[in-house]
Amino acid sequence: MTSTKLVSLAARIERFPIAGSFTISRGAKTEAVTVVAEVSRDGLTGRGECVPYPRYGETPEATLAAIQAMQQAVAGGLSREALQAAMPPGAARNALDCALIDLEAKAAGLRAWSLLDRPVPGERTTAYTISLGSPEAMAAATAKAAHRPLLKIKLGGDGDPDRIAAVRKAAPESELIVDANEAWTEANLEQNLAACDAVGVTLVEQPLPAGKDDALARIKRPLVVCADESVHDRNSLAPLRARYDAVNIKLDKTGGLTEALAMADAAQALGFEIMIGCMVATSLSMAPAMLVTPQARFVDLDGPLLLARDRDHGLRYDDSLVYPPASSLWG
Repeated sequence: MTSTKLVSLAARIERFPIAGSFTISRGAKTEAVTVVAEVSRDGLTGRGECVPYPRYGETPEATLAAIQAMQQAVAGGLSREALQAAMPPGAARNALDCALIDLEAKAAGLRAWSLLDRPVPGERTTAYTISLGSPEAMAAATAKAAHRPLLKIKLGGDGDPDRIAAVRKAAPESELIVDANEAWTEANLEQNLAACDAVGVTLVEQPLPAGKDDALARIKRPLVVCADESVHDRNSLAPLRARYDAVNIKLDKTGGLTEALAMADAAQALGFEIMIGCMVATSLSMAPAMLVTPQARFVDLDGPLLLARDRDHGLRYDDSLVYPPASSLWG
């Protein structure tokens, strides 16, 4: 985007209540706090949404400030290519990258996938997340979602074999994937993996803390192990080959769709399976991620399903099927 016509950038923090609460090994929350970037030119506005992640030291206020600091560059015609070097990977760059893509697509009269020369995304089955809790609480929550074909189970360390056994009993037909959110240790790693394997779990996500996951290369992994906090962008892929079988691509980690698509291509070339994941956010965050779904073995874009309300023109969810965005939402 190099036009000399006037381009403006606006950004704001938005809050969306979660239906109940969302609990992982690092804590619980009752609302999704997002930051939205809007880039406008010639009566058209492109939008992007991000979720600052405290795990990486991000806050809504700092993310908002980082986006606002790009106003002069955007007004000067900042291109998406230049954006990749102008900002580090992370939530702020994600919102701005997706806003620029949205604006480019609107200006060209094209859908985003055509603009970027990517496959047309179709409907996909998304995982549905079961929050961390006691085995009894997780079994009760799972029973209500047992009709869904793919469930993502949040685990948290001690007692996880009991949790996953209770979940499987409550959902005997669902495919299960597990997210430990870095909560396991070398001492319980093999026991917990065996417990997951025993009930037919397909994939375990980030069992050990990032940077302390060498043990994964020294054991026989009985099921697919997926990197999340250990992987961010293309540059982090190669060192993980001995430890992981799959990678979770999240636009808030990669710093936008531009890098996410490049990362998906690189991950496939290295032999990784791909999960496209999300933070708890609205459909505006999920919409760009749909462009990665044609390359993904696992789709985890259930953020809006966990909210008390989504934004207007949100993605269509038919139970666990999620559909590509309408142009009124994004792209």
